[in-house]
Amino acid sequence: MAGAKICGLTAPEQVEAATRAGAAFVGFVFFAKSPRNLSLGRAAELAALVPPGICKVALTVDADDAALEAITAAVPIDLLQLHGKESPDRVAEVKARFHLPVMKALGIATAEDVAAVARYNGVADMFLLDAKAPKGAELPGGNGLAFDWRLLAGRKFARPWMLAGGLTPENVAEAVGRTGAPNVDVSSGVESAPGIKDAEKVARFVAAAKAAEADPVPILR
Repeated sequence: MAGAKICGLTAPEQVEAATRAGAAFVGFVFFAKSPRNLSLGRAAELAALVPPGICKVALTVDADDAALEAITAAVPIDLLQLHGKESPDRVAEVKARFHLPVMKALGIATAEDVAAVARYNGVADMFLLDAKAPKGAELPGGNGLAFDWRLLAGRKFARPWMLAGGLTPENVAEAVGRTGAPNVDVSSGVESAPGIKDAEKVARFVAAAKAAEADPVPILR
């Protein structure tokens, strides 16, 4: 069983679909280049619709202190997702200044990328392991791309973690089985158009994630 995060919510009906489906996390994007980008006012309205017990995540990309201050002052966020090139020192600064748990997103394409996750062991509260964005891509995530899940087979991490990148209702169970991911994150994989979540796809994704079981002994082949 994996907990599901539905990221990039942009409308009340999308929040309702995610929470009705049983998502454990909902994500709001604060990145101007994304089709899922929200104003502070809109994000506050959507966050107010989230029932207690569901983690509200703010996705930011190399945001400075002023931007993070504005987000956290306006929106009742539970977890900050740093999805840029933030260093371990920067993650530690954000935690100390804003007194919120931090999930560091890390792009994965090679075994070396997996090994590099350990650099954040002492500072991040969670890891989000996503497909590394193609060279020149405007978005660091949400590109609908997967990486080779065999890179994570049998791996243990020092913090709770979440798998992202190219997940859909059709492949999430296989992804959990291959990686042992305790949590999974989806955005474009449950959309009918960029920024428009499909309620039926959301429901199927969360149900498949909850029903998924990790392979007993994942082996890297």
